[in-house]
Amino acid sequence: MNGKIAVVTGASRGLGRRVAIELAAHGVRVALMARGAEQLAAAVKEISQAGGDAAAFPADMTDPKSVDAAAKAIASRLGPPTILVNAAGVFGPIQRIDESDPARWIETLMVNTVGPYLTCRAFTAGMVAAKWGRIVNFTSAAALHPPGPLNSAYGTSKVALNQMTRHLAAELKGTGVTANVIHPGDVRTDMWAAIRDEAEALGPAAEGYLQWVRWVDQTGGDDPAKAARLVLRIVGDEAAATTGQFLWIENPLQAPIPSWESADGQQPWKK
Repeated sequence: MNGKIAVVTGASRGLGRRVAIELAAHGVRVALMARGAEQLAAAVKEISQAGGDAAAFPADMTDPKSVDAAAKAIASRLGPPTILVNAAGVFGPIQRIDESDPARWIETLMVNTVGPYLTCRAFTAGMVAAKWGRIVNFTSAAALHPPGPLNSAYGTSKVALNQMTRHLAAELKGTGVTANVIHPGDVRTDMWAAIRDEAEALGPAAEGYLQWVRWVDQTGGDDPAKAARLVLRIVGDEAAATTGQFLWIENPLQAPIPSWESADGQQPWKK
């Protein structure tokens, strides 16, 4: 991977920052994207002090013009990226649909689904031209859990992200570019803390979330280093045949859930 160029969204904190640090440690030149310029600068400083090569590109991942401008700046400063890791995400409102805040509900889909669409749109052509590329979108096991109350925004956003990634993988077949989603594990991140705070404020109505919060707290959660190692495996040449898949970290606290199987031959109009 030495000398390759990667874009990591949500790189100012949490798992995105961890992945960016790990890629840089393996010789990848990393473009860090997020909204917070100050936090991005701190991440770049940390990577640089460790001997890595990184640059910050503040952007709003839900704004097509902002993403396109960042993509042009990255290509101009670093060169065309062949690795894209979409780690930016929000959990959104823990509310019933009929009681939900429309702005928060829509924002959840914008950040978790539209954002990855925009970055994939911006960087895929360059990967196809290079005949090599790796796209890794952070999803969640919540997309595979049975639907329940209070979680419509997040669950819907991740189901949509999964399907978008599968369509992208189908479009990229034979180009040397792969696209996959990963569940990074049940990790004690800022998102975990936000879920805890909102669930505690809701009380008994959010008992299901409180149980998950306590479980992650008691177990210590999955090691975030596992998510970074999974990304490293996906972007390696040994994963060239892995595409359109839902991938799990090694030995996760939550046992892997079946995602999807090949649907070949299930459309009667196809010969």
